[in-house]
Amino acid sequence: MDLVATSVVRPVAFVETPEQLMTAIRRGEYGIGIAIPPDFERRRAEGRAQVQVLVDGSDNAMQSAAVQLAQVPVQDAVATASPATRRLAEQAIAMVSFFNPERRSAVNIVPGLIGVILTMTMVLFTGVSIVRERERGNMELLIATPISRAELMTGKVAPYIVIGLLQTTLVLLGMGLFQVPLNGSLLHVYLAALLLIVANLTLGLLISTRAKSQFQAMQMTFFVFLPSILLSGFMFLFAGMPPAVQWLAEVLPLTHFLRLVRGIMLRGASLWDLWPDVLALVAFTTVMMTAAILQFRKRLD
Repeated sequence: MDLVATSVVRPVAFVETPEQLMTAIRRGEYGIGIAIPPDFERRRAEGRAQVQVLVDGSDNAMQSAAVQLAQVPVQDAVATASPATRRLAEQAIAMVSFFNPERRSAVNIVPGLIGVILTMTMVLFTGVSIVRERERGNMELLIATPISRAELMTGKVAPYIVIGLLQTTLVLLGMGLFQVPLNGSLLHVYLAALLLIVANLTLGLLISTRAKSQFQAMQMTFFVFLPSILLSGFMFLFAGMPPAVQWLAEVLPLTHFLRLVRGIMLRGASLWDLWPDVLALVAFTTVMMTAAILQFRKRLD
């Protein structure tokens, strides 16, 4: 096919029915699908062959790329064709965009803002927490308490979870101003936000155990925040990044949260449909929390 000849489109799977294709798109497994009717050869012989390009419209960059690629066969066919052939070529491909047919940028950006805000604030809050105690001279009180390191770390995280959920609520309320749909479960949105909140808080704790001052902790926080914005798929098409950059982005919690929140809010998926990203956030939280507990010492250096 001409689409495959562009070297940009690469078939990765085949399904039997359009329903299976839509289920895969809803789960975020694929961004673009091509539905070819079973009697395609007969239709082509009769001059009325048509295929459908099904696109995940929750990603504007993916949608724009699909529009351009769908024009490739048409442009090749109409280059030196008669008017009748030109009309047939233009009708040969029907593009169907789901979840954001109007291609409104707010539908794609606003849900991602939940993750961006939580990443910026949650990492910063806990990033300076232990350092602040040390600079204010309160570390002696913490050392004298009978609580364990794990209990201390949990206590540092717990209050900020409530703040993170309040921030999530404010963004969700503000989404009404931009007419962003909520096609999935609100409960699942909050659960996804909770996973990101805890992941970012544990990362901030690890930063706090390594930093020597609040200023250094803030610098380390922005060192995490900027790659999260640039590499997570919030600003640029994730699939268009080099493989090495994609591997690096898979380590960032925001990458997985964007897949979760867009899948739930825009495509109507559930957390169970997006379980790989859920497991990735749980694994990240476990590793960061363990590292922070092991790094922290209840003593003055």
